[in-house]
Amino acid sequence: MSRYDVFNGDADGLCALHQLRLIEPLDTRLVTGPKREIDLLGRVPVDQAESVTVLDISMEKNGAALRSLLEAGVRVAYFDHHFPGEIPAHPGLSAHLDMRPEVCTSLLVDAYLDGRARAWAVVGAFGDNLERSARQAAESLGLDAPEVERLRELGICLNYNGYGPSIEDLHFAPDALYRRLQPYADPFDFINEEEAFAHLRDGYADDMARARALTPEYEDARHRLVILPAEPWARRASGVYANELAQAAPEKAHAILTRLSTGGFLVSVRAPVAHPQGADQICRRFPTGGGRTGAAGINHLPETDYDAFVEAFRAAFVRTPVVSGRWHSRFAITGKPV
Repeated sequence: MSRYDVFNGDADGLCALHQLRLIEPLDTRLVTGPKREIDLLGRVPVDQAESVTVLDISMEKNGAALRSLLEAGVRVAYFDHHFPGEIPAHPGLSAHLDMRPEVCTSLLVDAYLDGRARAWAVVGAFGDNLERSARQAAESLGLDAPEVERLRELGICLNYNGYGPSIEDLHFAPDALYRRLQPYADPFDFINEEEAFAHLRDGYADDMARARALTPEYEDARHRLVILPAEPWARRASGVYANELAQAAPEKAHAILTRLSTGGFLVSVRAPVAHPQGADQICRRFPTGGGRTGAAGINHLPETDYDAFVEAFRAAFVRTPVVSGRWHSRFAITGKPV
């Protein structure tokens, strides 16, 4: 019987797992993929799994596989900040969930570990475009401004590597990139010593220069929509470019549509940073859409749905949302991750 770590291949998933295994080492089999590849739990063989730890993938999108594992007696620890859907009431599930827009999975793991690998939580939060949360978490580390910026750059580069519909589009397969992170308890050592960081930094600079040269397809006072071509560089840059635009214009919502060679679009939506609500609601209107309230996406938007998406995007984010309350985790820690 084997133990499995199942995690999103973006910065948040990588840094959440890296923190956890720095403090609680465990020999596990890895299951991951590009950022948008979130139907991962079904890859875990039910008859071979003793335990599973899940990080930064939607419980809603993996509900059937989760129930199958629990019914087979597999213990599951689940850390996530996406909309969970129906949460199984099962003694074998240890759920650590929080949908608040200022929280990411790296910060959930940081809280669970009492900050014992916090520098990596800061990296993950920066990668997930949570600038304020990342800087707040960094305050306890005694870093100067240039050091915080280096962690920010690392988070962005790790996140950049996760975008693209296939492993072939990425500079590093996410499991291979995680293995490169593993020897480094200190992210500054990874930055200074690991050649993978320089490779990602240079690739990011080149791809983003191309993205920044494009003209928006649509723009008004509250919205900006950009279409990227069906090229590997565009698929890699799509999400981090959306994050950059969102930070630069915090009162605007952003949609980045990347053309797919097979037709249609890969979509990234960012709610206004100043009012990070509603991105997931738009994306879930479409069959392959999902995500969280501040940042969401659609894995495949057919050409025939383009006009409907633009209409929905333009109709949303037109006024400051009134929030009467926030969704908080209703689940106490029921045991150590397995």
